[in-house]
Amino acid sequence: MPIIPVPDDLRTWVEIDHSALRQNLAFVRRRIGTEASILAVVKANAYGHGAEEIVRTLSGDTAVFGVANLGEAEKVVAAGTGRDVLLMSPCLPAERKAAVKAGHIVTVSSAEEAQAFARFGGVRVNFKIDTGMGRIGCRKDRAVEEVSRLIAAPGVDLHSLSTHLPSADVDSGFTATQLREFRQLLGELRAVVGKVACHALNSAGLLTKPEHDFDFVRPGLILYGVSPLPEYQRELVPVLAWRARAVLVRDLPEGAGVSYGRSFVTTQATRAAVLAVGYADGFPRQASGQGAGVLLRGVWCPLLGRVTMDQIVVDVSGVPGVREGDVATLIGRDGDREIPAQELAGQADTIPWDILARIGERVERIHARASDLGEEPDR
Repeated sequence: MPIIPVPDDLRTWVEIDHSALRQNLAFVRRRIGTEASILAVVKANAYGHGAEEIVRTLSGDTAVFGVANLGEAEKVVAAGTGRDVLLMSPCLPAERKAAVKAGHIVTVSSAEEAQAFARFGGVRVNFKIDTGMGRIGCRKDRAVEEVSRLIAAPGVDLHSLSTHLPSADVDSGFTATQLREFRQLLGELRAVVGKVACHALNSAGLLTKPEHDFDFVRPGLILYGVSPLPEYQRELVPVLAWRARAVLVRDLPEGAGVSYGRSFVTTQATRAAVLAVGYADGFPRQASGQGAGVLLRGVWCPLLGRVTMDQIVVDVSGVPGVREGDVATLIGRDGDREIPAQELAGQADTIPWDILARIGERVERIHARASDLGEEPDR
């Protein structure tokens, strides 16, 4: 059930527990100690949680916020924390002037790219080195040459050196090699540039290789209470719960088809509830027929047939007295039972990042703070 009261006319919404968010941030701090700074990743609308509100809560122990593009950066700036913003993805040529004017830290893969920004004024750059991701970044064997050219370019200020870990959650051996080679390369680079901030650890890296925290760590998923490795989930508190209301409750006879394609046909008389949520809201169509369900009054109710654009149908035969307006839980806890984001992701053959980031704009975000939850506010 909702953790705080919500209006009766909300069809589907997510509840964001800022107390849980603060607990996860505190876990990150304990994990890395006091030496490294936190670069909190809030791209994709803070993984579907609502960027501006999330940024305000995280700002107490966050030095830099990481986003994917200029539009996301504007939301961080609008939060009014005054923290730096790092654009983690490359800018389009047409975006470079605006990025420089806004004073953001931009990510580049070459000296030439940095110089293209500097045509519009002084710019701070995060120089990315590709140590195995194969996406963006300078090749390792060219890094010293490129950084030497970069620091000689007028108007370019080297903010940081970074790399990305593609397999920290699944391949500890490769990740260890990657980090060792990155650290060795940093020795060569620092001989050229002197002292400069470095960062490599994402959420999975922070959990498995905290001794390699460098100057910054880049937590994303774990801030939102979802662990990329199951053995660490007990250390985190999920921040988001997703609910939807029943808009219709009806009785289906044996032999009734449900939803498009009639992929599900009832084998007995069934009490069904239609919920006001669908794939247009981000509930994954791929979960159709894969054992997904919801919680209603603490009872697990299986999904029937295919997820449609605006609605899903669930079997509520085991829940006496269900009526229109009742609240179902799609992700989160209801009573003694819980559906974690990882579970829905598995049923949709995807990852929890995808599930959270796809929660759509028409899903209302309800932010619950300490005062809403009957807790003492932060001092």
